Amino acid sequence: MGRKIGYIILVIAVTAFLFYLEEKQPEPPLSMEATENSSEVQISAEFGSEFLPKANGQLIIYKLHALSYLEEHEQAEWVAYSLRPEHLSKKKYKRPYFEDDPAVKTGSARFYNYKNSAYNKGHLLPAADRKQSVEAYNQTFLLSNVSPQDPGFNSGIWNRLEQKVRYWAKKHDGVYVVTGGVLTDGLPSIGEEDVSVPAYFYKIVVDNSDSNPRAIAFLIPNEKLSDSFYEYVVTIDRLEEETGIDFFVGLNPEVETKLEGEQPLAYWKEEL
Repeated sequence: MGRKIGYIILVIAVTAFLFYLEEKQPEPPLSMEATENSSEVQISAEFGSEFLPKANGQLIIYKLHALSYLEEHEQAEWVAYSLRPEHLSKKKYKRPYFEDDPAVKTGSARFYNYKNSAYNKGHLLPAADRKQSVEAYNQTFLLSNVSPQDPGFNSGIWNRLEQKVRYWAKKHDGVYVVTGGVLTDGLPSIGEEDVSVPAYFYKIVVDNSDSNPRAIAFLIPNEKLSDSFYEYVVTIDRLEEETGIDFFVGLNPEVETKLEGEQPLAYWKEEL
């Protein structure tokens, strides 16, 4: 009799625990195939859909960032996010392992593709840009958020640019960022799943703090470089030609044309 009661108590405890785990599961991202209307989706309360690029792959929308995953290259063609001062802090979190992204229908490229490849698992949305909570920090370690980067590039010019973006986010009370590797046919690849190795990475930063949006864009070779990232400033029009991505399709055409053309560098080159 006592054994039977113990068994019943155990079943109740296990059921309650499983229910607790289910309640604790994070809200799943909105995931959809690319469509002509993908720019109309509201991806976050933090920034409007007018800054969402057109997705050529699977569009995945998280609370704090969105991405377009290209299965043929086993990585995101772009990751888009808002970066605000409150996202940045000096908190130190335990660095987690890189994890598969369950939202990728075809499966995100596994971590073992990078083993002995001579390339880093380079964050597209940097972990340091999501220090407001451990959950936000850990989400940057989903494998849909990485791309093969040369170690010297990752720790060098790309890291310096990421630090500058954080400075701009504080200065302008928030910026909007779109970033990724340039994914074209014929790229070299790594691992059993043939993860493409981009020859170039790009980053677009938009200050939308007033009625006159301003943008700066970079196209940088995936290699160790000692020169300034300002040497690699290009127009967004140029990036659209190189990447095949239509950026900011939801903007008013006049604003889009101005934003994607030549931009004065003086606005972005002010020192601390």
